[in-house]
Amino acid sequence: MVRDVSFGQYFPGKSPIHRLDPRAKILMFIAYIVIIFCTFNFVSLGITAAFTVLFLVCSQISFKFYLKSLKLIILIVVFTSVLNLFYGSGDPLWQWGIFKITQDGINRAIFVTVRIVCLILASSCLTFTTSPTELTDAIERLMKPLRVIRVPVHEIAMMMSLALRFVPTLLEETDKIMQAQKARGADMESGGFVKRVRALIPILIPLFVSAFRRAYDVATAMECRCYRGGAGRTRMKQIHLSARDFVAFAILAAVIGGVIVCNILLTASI
Repeated sequence: MVRDVSFGQYFPGKSPIHRLDPRAKILMFIAYIVIIFCTFNFVSLGITAAFTVLFLVCSQISFKFYLKSLKLIILIVVFTSVLNLFYGSGDPLWQWGIFKITQDGINRAIFVTVRIVCLILASSCLTFTTSPTELTDAIERLMKPLRVIRVPVHEIAMMMSLALRFVPTLLEETDKIMQAQKARGADMESGGFVKRVRALIPILIPLFVSAFRRAYDVATAMECRCYRGGAGRTRMKQIHLSARDFVAFAILAAVIGGVIVCNILLTASI
């Protein structure tokens, strides 16, 4: 069900990950994206995967919510893995016509699968443990140097956080519309591809109408509260780097160092 997808939600808590500075979490996530694509052997890939599991455990959020966040991309993961399975070089382990599976192709499929899954889990951990307000403040502060060239930093950060906030809301709205259409006799699961695409039209039209209505309501609410952008605004909660943030940076630096050492010393690469 669409409502089972938990990506974009925020779960309040007091875990070590919740208490990290949101700027630190965003910077660590960016560094994590870079390092996950710099893993060229199974040892370095295992290090980054273990680092991911460590942060998921420290977030103290049930793993069922992380599994739900994978529902959005499970088909993409399977499709991408199967494609990489047939793009390897070397002696074939199995071959049928132009299709062949090699050890290199199996390695590529494993690496692609683990990388995508780790990225989704890490991004889910970021949104699960960071409120939209904290994300807005962190993005705005990280982009603050761009104000010199007149980039509307606050407005960009606000749009990004609002878009992320409404992901679960729109998913829930989609599920309600689908249930309503099925109650009216709509058939969305049988027939060919063209028929299924046509069956989505009664869902997409009310979904777009609902999305625009919600956007209008949010804009009206912001105007009623005299919202005028970032100029002259103060914050009720100030964010500061603390010792736990530097500990997290040190752990990430150790992971990056381990990946670099493994890439240099080990020759078995994809």
